[in-house]
Amino acid sequence: MMGRSWISFTTDYGLEDGFVAACHGVIARLAPDARVIDVTHLVPPGDITRGAHVLAQTVPSLPRGVHLAVVDPGVGTARRPIAIEAADGGFLVGPDNGLLIPAAEALGGVRSAVHLRSAPDVSRTFHGRDVFAPVAARLAEGADFASLGSATTDLVRLAPPLARTLPDGVTAEVLTVDRFGNVQLAVVASAVQLPLSGVTVDGRPAVAGGTFGDAAPGELVVFADSAGYLAVAVNGGSAAALLDARAGDQVTVRFP
Repeated sequence: MMGRSWISFTTDYGLEDGFVAACHGVIARLAPDARVIDVTHLVPPGDITRGAHVLAQTVPSLPRGVHLAVVDPGVGTARRPIAIEAADGGFLVGPDNGLLIPAAEALGGVRSAVHLRSAPDVSRTFHGRDVFAPVAARLAEGADFASLGSATTDLVRLAPPLARTLPDGVTAEVLTVDRFGNVQLAVVASAVQLPLSGVTVDGRPAVAGGTFGDAAPGELVVFADSAGYLAVAVNGGSAAALLDARAGDQVTVRFP
């Protein structure tokens, strides 16, 4: 069980209902020694892309173990329940809708994957409790990965985010907007050499900095965020509100 006793848990279940507690209960009954880290349960309902990015940017900081993730608008349909063995020796469990792949890649890539076997008496609308939590618990208890289902390789992947180099900057898709209104772009920050002055974001003047306080209050700052992506913030405000930017929108950063 070495390296498997931790289970991370990511969903769009919210905190108003008992869905999260029900899954915790299943894990506690089947793997009483497992420790659960709740990543978030506030992914916007059905927002697979947001859930995928949050999980992928969090797993490098988590202990090696089992990563249970459920953002599953296709629950009960033909979409497959899967488990993935990552190259780092950890596991990911959830729906085959693209949610797990970025996190698996953050853990070194997909080593193998299985289409989970169907269990009797499974609710068609609550696979988190009836399918995924039990599998996560079994893996935490040391279950043989290959015994969980049939091997598969044709996993669903999300479309890659747009990122285009311009002669004087970049145009990139917004990956995420956090609760502070910081706008994360689909550009690895180390690939961009920002000048100290002359930067604009969608035509608005900005400064290049290392942190929020490098800009004056109310001023835009372009910086490398904690996940290593190019991001835009407003010192003391919301870049998302100022730029009217949401996940999936495109933002252009220009510099001389």
